[in-house]
Amino acid sequence: MPSALALLDHRVIVGFHGCDQATADRVLVTGEPMKPSSNQWDWLGEGIYFWEQNPERAWEFAEEQRNRGKIANPSVIGAFIHLGRCFDLARSESTAALGGAHADLLPRLAAIGAPVPVNRPGRGGGDDLLLRELDCAVLNFYLRDADSTLGRGGRFHQTVRGVFVEGVPAFPGAAIFTKTHTQVAVRDPSVIVGYFRPSRYTALGA
Repeated sequence: MPSALALLDHRVIVGFHGCDQATADRVLVTGEPMKPSSNQWDWLGEGIYFWEQNPERAWEFAEEQRNRGKIANPSVIGAFIHLGRCFDLARSESTAALGGAHADLLPRLAAIGAPVPVNRPGRGGGDDLLLRELDCAVLNFYLRDADSTLGRGGRFHQTVRGVFVEGVPAFPGAAIFTKTHTQVAVRDPSVIVGYFRPSRYTALGA
């Protein structure tokens, strides 16, 4: 595993989180901490999710959640995030480490009689594997092992970052896809420098 110094990413990025207006108000007005997601299908494992440099995608996600009846009033929270010790899936050493984690996870699942998770499309079907249970299981397995061996009682990897190709071709014959994006999952909330309310997306939700 790379050293903590080698993993340290000094960049501060701007992330956007789509949510209900009531959640945004609690975080921005009362200072209530954001809650990490722990779904079995989360693309980057456990963490607080942000779309990097992409408020439009955060707003689209919030609207999708409203259409599914999960929230009432779409809103977007902006955040300045210091990536810190980042497990960056755009780096070759990170994806190589996951290959080893997958190989170690399989016999452990077999030993307890648990099935191997699989990545699956969402309810609407299609080519995008929206329910990424296998990816989530492997990432959580690797990251929790790092926490236990290097984390000194806390989170060793503070953030996880991934670039994802999603959606349909942007034009006929394109290899550019309409929902391609970068996500960041914050595992250690201390790297969130501060929150703000993007006025444009508040106005859209009014």
